[in-house]
Amino acid sequence: MIDLKFLRENPDVVRQSQITRGEDPALVDQLISADERRRAAIVQADQLRSEQKAFGKKIGQASPEERPALLEGSNELKAKVKAAEAEQAQAEAEVNELQFQISNVVEGAPAGGEDDFIVLEEVGTIPEFDFEPKDHLELGESLGLIDVKRGAKVGGARFYYLTGDGAFLQLGMLMLAAQKAREAGFQLMIPPVLVRPEIMAGTGFLGQHADEIYYLPADDLYLVGTSEVALAGYHKDEIIDLSNGPIQYAGWSSCFRREAGSHGKDTRGILRVHQFDKLEMFVYCKPEDAQEQHRKLLQMEKDMLDAMELPYRTIDIAGGDLGSSAARKFDNEAWVPTQGAYRELTSTSNCTTFQARRLSTRYRDESGKSQYAATLNGTLATTRWLVAILENHQQADGSVVVPQALRPFVGKDVLVPRAQQKQTEA
Repeated sequence: MIDLKFLRENPDVVRQSQITRGEDPALVDQLISADERRRAAIVQADQLRSEQKAFGKKIGQASPEERPALLEGSNELKAKVKAAEAEQAQAEAEVNELQFQISNVVEGAPAGGEDDFIVLEEVGTIPEFDFEPKDHLELGESLGLIDVKRGAKVGGARFYYLTGDGAFLQLGMLMLAAQKAREAGFQLMIPPVLVRPEIMAGTGFLGQHADEIYYLPADDLYLVGTSEVALAGYHKDEIIDLSNGPIQYAGWSSCFRREAGSHGKDTRGILRVHQFDKLEMFVYCKPEDAQEQHRKLLQMEKDMLDAMELPYRTIDIAGGDLGSSAARKFDNEAWVPTQGAYRELTSTSNCTTFQARRLSTRYRDESGKSQYAATLNGTLATTRWLVAILENHQQADGSVVVPQALRPFVGKDVLVPRAQQKQTEA
């Protein structure tokens, strides 16, 4: 939710942010006008209540003969107060509705849409194969790691099973991420995957991305697409203690996305699916510390990708491709050999005070005054990473070398096709 004080003092900044996002700048002026009406209605209601209070004292001091006329005047004043309060409530509702329509103010992101990102860095060497590389699904099936046919039989399209070493590969990756997060001072959390509407709305996911979310109408609950949602709601309506620095959580959960509008896109394999597991970092901090925390989250993501021995690039996402809550977002995209392209594996967003305003999460500053906290999030590992791990570490015989950092969890240095295993056993 946008800060009304900031809006009043910097309307051109908010208009430009809307333009950068490709959204309607006219909403800014509508909100300013609504805010003026709201403030005028508050003044009017306060004045009438003050008059009513003074009039009440006058009635109490009046003689029996004077009281009937004064009581009649009191009823008229009472009606005016009621009307003024109704007008105030209507004005506040209008302001609230418009506030929820305006996205967070962009901070430093380039203008444009999905293709207008800026490449900040390329890391690692893109592999060159002296054989025709297989895609992750062909590798996953031959190695006994992924079963999409039975996944579709049980859950429908875009569902899958991770089997055998595939399950260990994911668990190892997530466990390594959890360990790295704990070493960096994050508290590991396994949060709910079902949340109430006010929590989902508070994080900004019921706006332009509402069609991505699974909703259970019988229970009035939403399935989360990221544990960011539940972690953002953890301190709803609380005053948190930031006197010792940021509060850092790492949420491990299953996540669910409808993938609405993605028909025909990435239907093969597990790149774009309805259910996946993820370890999500989430930070509460003072607003002045948010940019530094954003850099730290990005570096943690890069360190984890380095541990997976993957070639990747870091990009600065354009304003038109930001979610409504994010003021700025960086993505890390790993190279996928069979696609000849970089694909997103992680993202980290600085949401400034946008989510905390909606969820009423505050802290006390040095003077003891309550202020809204800033929130940030970043992915440290997720199921999609298996795509890049399998394809980049494949060998000519169809085997896949397990990244050194995952070997203690998987228990193997190399994953061998089942056909080769059978020949060895024979």
